[in-house]
Amino acid sequence: MKLISWNVNGLRACEGKGFSNIFKELNADFFCIQETKMQAGQLDLKFDGYESYWNYAEKKGYSGTAIFTTHTPLNVHYGIGIEEHDHEGRVITAEMQDFYLVTVYTPNSQDGLKRLDYRMKWEADFLSYIKKLDTKKPVIICGDMNVAHKEIDLKNPKTNRNNAGFTDEEREKFTTLLNNGFTDTFRHLYPSEITYSWWSYRFKAREKNSGWRIDYFITSERLAEKIKDAKIHTDILGSDHCPVELDIDI
Repeated sequence: MKLISWNVNGLRACEGKGFSNIFKELNADFFCIQETKMQAGQLDLKFDGYESYWNYAEKKGYSGTAIFTTHTPLNVHYGIGIEEHDHEGRVITAEMQDFYLVTVYTPNSQDGLKRLDYRMKWEADFLSYIKKLDTKKPVIICGDMNVAHKEIDLKNPKTNRNNAGFTDEEREKFTTLLNNGFTDTFRHLYPSEITYSWWSYRFKAREKNSGWRIDYFITSERLAEKIKDAKIHTDILGSDHCPVELDIDI
């Protein structure tokens, strides 16, 4: 089974840069999108053989997630069931026969770490949500998690220390997630490989490959032996992020 996750940084803009062609070429069973920046009815995007599920932020032009799937879910749930967190369209959960698929767009702590306290609350509540799912069946989490976990996961760790996405607090929360029975699929297969999934639009960062790995596929540990490959499609343009992939025998 092939799963793709991509923060498109505005789906309408990405569609103008070839999203539909890329979608068809990748030919995934599940294609998860973050940061759609859309409201219902703004873009009629349909693909033969796929059902789609959308979670829109209440604020226009902001956040938002979607799942395209060739496999009909048993159930689809939007948000994590906590009022404080469920206005920004950040989470969709598709319950399948043998697993849960959760796509997530984790809140950014923002410049000056203005939203770090909220981010910490979000992290704790999201982990509780995931752990509850994991008691029922294995979980596959994908998306822009807005954190580079280790120094290997960004080009300039020293100068970015305590910037949003590389604070000690955010990194510790990611470690806590993994320590609760979850696997970073890419790092599991490629412990020393340096590959990034996001580059700033400024300073020719992508051209210089001055990036961060902040887009992930995370699975319940008991799925680790089923992981066939984890890829980061650095050659695919259209957003400041590139798609990430999980191939799994499930």
